[in-house]
Amino acid sequence: MEMRTLQESMARLYGARDAERGRDATFRWLTEEVGELAKALRTGDRANLEHEFGDVLAWLASLANQLGLSLDDAAQRYVTDPPR
Repeated sequence: MEMRTLQESMARLYGARDAERGRDATFRWLTEEVGELAKALRTGDRANLEHEFGDVLAWLASLANQLGLSLDDAAQRYVTDPPR
């Protein structure tokens, strides 16, 4: 799946609810999911890791949507001019 597709899907499924929640609350949810990913890393359970990576991506896409940003554009520098 391309990130654009993920963002479009998140906007369609959750856009109104995400906008109502707002950026600050969405960011807090994102950080909570990153914490859950950290726990999954400690256990090493592959299925749980995949689940938590998905949650982090979904909340990141939601936040980017609220800010009018493209994750594809944000990630492009890692292809064209990666930080060293």
